[in-house]
Amino acid sequence: MPRERSGWPNHPKIYEINTWPWLTNLSDIIGYNIKLNDIPLELIYQEMSFFDVVWLMGVWERSPIGREIAMNHEGLQEGYRKALRNFNSQDIIGSPYSVYYYHISSQLGGPDALKSFREDLKKRDILLILDYVPNHVSIDHLWTLEKSDVFIKGTLNELMTKPYDFFSVGDTVYAHGRDPNFPPWTDTVQINAFSAEARSKAVNTLLSIAQQCDGVRCDMAMLMTTNVFSKTWGENAGPLPETEFWEEIIQTVKNKYPEFKFIAEVYWDMEWDLIQQGFDYCYDKRLYECLASLKIQSVRDHLNTNLDYQNKLLRFIENHDEPRALTTFGYEPSKAASVITLTLPGARLIFEGQTRGYKIKIPVQLGRGAFEEDDISLIEFYDKLLRVAPGREFDEARWSLCKSKPVGMTDNSHNNIISYQWLIDNQRLLITVNYSSNISKAHIIIDDISYEHFDWRFTDLLTGNKYNYKGKDLNKNGLYVELDSWKSHIFRVEKV
Repeated sequence: MPRERSGWPNHPKIYEINTWPWLTNLSDIIGYNIKLNDIPLELIYQEMSFFDVVWLMGVWERSPIGREIAMNHEGLQEGYRKALRNFNSQDIIGSPYSVYYYHISSQLGGPDALKSFREDLKKRDILLILDYVPNHVSIDHLWTLEKSDVFIKGTLNELMTKPYDFFSVGDTVYAHGRDPNFPPWTDTVQINAFSAEARSKAVNTLLSIAQQCDGVRCDMAMLMTTNVFSKTWGENAGPLPETEFWEEIIQTVKNKYPEFKFIAEVYWDMEWDLIQQGFDYCYDKRLYECLASLKIQSVRDHLNTNLDYQNKLLRFIENHDEPRALTTFGYEPSKAASVITLTLPGARLIFEGQTRGYKIKIPVQLGRGAFEEDDISLIEFYDKLLRVAPGREFDEARWSLCKSKPVGMTDNSHNNIISYQWLIDNQRLLITVNYSSNISKAHIIIDDISYEHFDWRFTDLLTGNKYNYKGKDLNKNGLYVELDSWKSHIFRVEKV
């Protein structure tokens, strides 16, 4: 039965799909070419049913010249070979972040196919988000043919001395899009964040997108902030604007579509800056790096920050930019990291293939991925985890960290355990994770609970096991837990 539709939850579970290879794979399974509007529902919606939001990555028309660049780019060839041993030119479709036109690709079925797909999602109370690339468009985008102030322009001297940073269209020299810490993206042209005309085009583009979906994931959003943009482009950008790019853009769009959500891909510890500029959620790259490097105290310190900040972060251990989780974390650690990222406040992201144990990272320029066997054990793990992870019923719940106390004078393994709770009315979830390769023990001290002399039951929702305790014992020591390496509990806590 369809779930009752209720808009955006406060802590959405988001499922990212690399759309083109995903459709190619489904087409191979059923034996004929399919578009977004004719997917056999039984193949996809069971897996999507765990999520509140689907992110279709890479749906816009891709640049023809960008595809040629991707085909001949020596630096990308190694990635193609790792993903597809026998890749050919037909497998290379160009980058989805070199947008030729904000129009649903005809290869995916066009706007009508997306509309049909979105309607199918709505029937199941699943929202849809798409990409928006603020920093650049493709070098053959129609805007380059206009006499305008939309792009960063250069001089003939800059073109001659920095041929990889600049290019020309007729007599006009333009800059390629770039991140200041890396070489430019030669299939793109840099949009000028300080230009009033560029901002107007951004608003119009987003208003058009907002008619087709429920939110956008904004690529490299921090590049458009005044501080970063001025340091990257200097005098080429012109005078500083009075308002931040995102403050102006987001507010204007939300005036017409107040429920439309903005998600920022952001690095360099700039999450709070972009939250203040209007973003609903920002990538939590810090948590990802702390988990990947096994810095358990850094994880705890990060989770001890302001709750208004925590509620606006998007947690992940895998997405289309990162290596597959199993290759970064390893098998058991990836499961422990998933328990953490899927049970924290804020948005929670799963990348297509993560729950199936896929290990091959597909470059975004490819339209096909290699066949990989499903890991049945991992599928079962994620099935249980996604079912019990806090959902809409905890939208108004209070979240807080719990303290882990040592069990003995010489045992410091309690430092390996992260524990926190969700509390609303009489519902309480307690999550404890041993994020280490050692057996670990701790007494967990839960705030805002009065054990008194009642009996208490702790039901592990991951295993179904039930543990009964006397209130007087819990008052004296807290909850005793002993966890094998990388293991977790998600307890429902109830007074008997």
